[in-house]
Amino acid sequence: MKNRTDIAAPQTSSGAEIDAFLREAGALAPSAQAARGRLIFALDATMSRQPTWDVACALQGEMFGAAASVGGLSVQLVFFRGLGETRASRWFADARSLGGAMARIRCQGGRTQIGKVLSHARREAEARPVAALVYVGDCMEEDADALCVKAGELALLGVRAFLFHEGREPVAGATFREIARVTGGVYLPFDAGAAAQLKALLGAVAAYAAGGRKALERSGDAAARRLLADLR
Repeated sequence: MKNRTDIAAPQTSSGAEIDAFLREAGALAPSAQAARGRLIFALDATMSRQPTWDVACALQGEMFGAAASVGGLSVQLVFFRGLGETRASRWFADARSLGGAMARIRCQGGRTQIGKVLSHARREAEARPVAALVYVGDCMEEDADALCVKAGELALLGVRAFLFHEGREPVAGATFREIARVTGGVYLPFDAGAAAQLKALLGAVAAYAAGGRKALERSGDAAARRLLADLR
């Protein structure tokens, strides 16, 4: 017969000890992590996206900079590529760490997996609030109705989707617009060469994630005004 290790019975705390602990816990300020806005930064990493991936690597620091004065930001990187590969990083609290992670990734040929991105965002928001989902892509090869159902699940959790659409592919454009509408977010078309435009808009979305509409209103710059005009 195998030896069994007995588990000692847990000791109970007295009512006075519990009251003292609650008083101390209540006096503690919320942690920096709890005070940060949470933003999921999702990108299409299929082969056609390498030029824009490189641009996003260079510009992602703008998100942290824009959010710093508002209250900080935590960003999770999500990407898909190849034959069914979809990955999510840990949560980053600074641009250097996120940029380092992005620099190690190379785009690979494959089809879009936007549905997996939306499902992942839902799970994250169920675990802990997520203010915004940023998605950057150029095409859509999935069932539009199924994606909109998933967008509705995000809307119920208070997650707004901001969809940055590179190019003019009409099916993707229509689907991205609807996902934005369902979640109360914004559809943002841009050209691959307009790095300054993308930089400003990423900063505005990050400011929203960290501080809500009031942060955009206080900012007053052109990108913030553009978001405010479209936010419901």
